[in-house]
Amino acid sequence: MDYKYVVLTNTTIGAFMAILDANIVLIALPIISADLHASPFEAVWIIMGYILVNAALLLTFGRLSDIFGRARLYNLGFALFTVGSALCSISFNGISLVVFRLVQGTGGALIFSNAAALLTDVFPPTERGRALGFNQVAGTFGSVSGLALGGILAGSFLGWRSIFWINIPIGTIATFWAYFKLKETSEPRRSEKLDPIGNILFGTGLTVSLVGLMLGALLGWTPTFVGAIVIGILCIAGFVLAETKVRYPMMDLSLFKIRAFAAGMASNLLASLARGGFSLVLVFYFQGVLLFDAFTAGLMLIPFSVSFVTFGPLSGYLSDKYGSRGLATAGLLIVAVALFWLGLLPFQNYNQIVVPMIIAGAGGGMFVAPNVASIMNATPAARRGVASGMSSTLINTGFLLSLGLAFAIMATSVPVDVLQHIFSGGSVSITPVQLDSFVSSLHGLFLLMGFISLFAAVPAFMTKKPKGNYEILGSAEVD
Repeated sequence: MDYKYVVLTNTTIGAFMAILDANIVLIALPIISADLHASPFEAVWIIMGYILVNAALLLTFGRLSDIFGRARLYNLGFALFTVGSALCSISFNGISLVVFRLVQGTGGALIFSNAAALLTDVFPPTERGRALGFNQVAGTFGSVSGLALGGILAGSFLGWRSIFWINIPIGTIATFWAYFKLKETSEPRRSEKLDPIGNILFGTGLTVSLVGLMLGALLGWTPTFVGAIVIGILCIAGFVLAETKVRYPMMDLSLFKIRAFAAGMASNLLASLARGGFSLVLVFYFQGVLLFDAFTAGLMLIPFSVSFVTFGPLSGYLSDKYGSRGLATAGLLIVAVALFWLGLLPFQNYNQIVVPMIIAGAGGGMFVAPNVASIMNATPAARRGVASGMSSTLINTGFLLSLGLAFAIMATSVPVDVLQHIFSGGSVSITPVQLDSFVSSLHGLFLLMGFISLFAAVPAFMTKKPKGNYEILGSAEVD
């Protein structure tokens, strides 16, 4: 096999698995919480812990890969992710699962922060959109299919632990394969240093603000949670300021001088913010309103997943020939139409929402591949590690913000104790009045996400196709 396809195959498996496990526990959480007797607080961290550690470490690992080599850190990530998955499968209570998920999330961050950079190093610009698109679509498909797979496995006779078993054989094979086959194609910049102040400010700000937002929605808006959000925002502001002062920043803000890079990153963040809460809302609707079990709810999400993965690779192929702007913009507009449609439906049965679900999946698949290709094509070769980490960080940050936003909006119409019981696996009945309020909150949330997707189409339209084999090899070029 040509080496570039070895890289593509291995990193695609890695991206799929790493993002799959961000969502695979979401639909199985009621079963997990009931079996492990997890509190609502622990239930939140079973999901949030993985995504938070992933988002907080991506930039750091992106910088480390530029300094020490991408293949080496990527391989370490696969090994750590596999070990973390095995530990998750033997969890004995809620706290142990939270800790093991943090281990798993650290491995996932190492995988995902290096995958796009490894691919960009070995594929020429004329093939890069297809390769990156295939990889990114596989990863995002992991996030949407994780819901279906998690529900099917957790609801089967295998039980919820099986959602982690599937990672062990695949992860073991892929780890050894990466160790023996992947080679370092970048030039490590060992003279550069890490950015400890930036690491502390970013990790603290992201964690504290998002935990405050999530727990405030779930447990009530106490001064502690509101204060946490304020402190987190101040830390993020301090991080942005600090990055302009250090010689070797963990987030290279100078890259935002490149129009294609900046526009791609902006649309990336907004698109993730628009779609992140989509899955959570549907899970609550299927299990909390339609009273589906996890297995049935997983099956109901398959049309969305299939639609996404069908249009993703095709969009990546077309972006190599015709550029990313039209495809990425059209994808976001299609998603916006689907979300507006969902925002106007009565939500009385599944048949009413399946068509807009399919349309939303198609639009999301169309957007992802051209977007990541435009970002990585505009990045200097020596900065691809940090650029890959920045892109992945924005995806995870948008996803987390979207989850927090969804919880906050639902908490305005559904009593907090009812929301807690649904989220942590308790059996609870919703009164007709509460049901009407819940559906109203769904309408508001989908309409809001539709407007965000519409707004995301603006920066997506500002990107442009590079001319010929255009590639930035030196310092960032200002467009």
